[in-house]
Amino acid sequence: MMNFDEIRRLAEEIEKGPVDESVDVKPYVENTLLRPEATPEEVRSFCEESLKYGFLGVCVNPYYVRLAREVVGNKMKVVSVVGFPLGANRSDVKAYEAKKAVEDGADEVDMVINIGLLKAGRYEEVKEDIRAVVEAAGVPVKVIIETGLLTDEEKVMACKLAEEAGAAFVKTSTGFIKGGATIYDVLLMAKATRLPVKASGGIRTKEFALKLIKAGAKRLGTSRGPQVAGLE
Repeated sequence: MMNFDEIRRLAEEIEKGPVDESVDVKPYVENTLLRPEATPEEVRSFCEESLKYGFLGVCVNPYYVRLAREVVGNKMKVVSVVGFPLGANRSDVKAYEAKKAVEDGADEVDMVINIGLLKAGRYEEVKEDIRAVVEAAGVPVKVIIETGLLTDEEKVMACKLAEEAGAAFVKTSTGFIKGGATIYDVLLMAKATRLPVKASGGIRTKEFALKLIKAGAKRLGTSRGPQVAGLE
């Protein structure tokens, strides 16, 4: 049984403790541009900058996957989003969206779970929703559980369902809804599943990024990649 008090204690230790400034944050960063008003010119410039800085990848909306792939070639990952940001799309629509993103050049897709179904306890439907995307994509799928809307018990369940459905990662947040990545949630998710954790939402400083990595994050989704990596 998950000991939430112990996880909270560990989170407080990491929050108050030192960080290893020598850690290179760049290999963790999926530099992210998901603003709805972003223009093609902004997306191109963003991808060129991300490539220059040497991040792990870029994360863009589905319409811009082809453009991102054109700019970065095979030098970094192109990630896109599915059922974003609310997660309440039909499963077949999510699956089609994932399939098209991969056809356009996405290496990975980040999907949002059906949060309402999870909170209603309809776990098999949640799992089948994830599985539909996993099977359609054929590439690593990260499952965004939107921690800011969930209880601790629901976070644990969401992670287990993602693992059972064949996902490659679990991810904290979209960044569009209240709450974002926390040290506590990364620790909790890392203990709830064998899947690696992507922390996303509200990551704005290198210090916080290093604390999330110390807590167990294997990826960082941020719209402030250069700042988080200590490059500006």
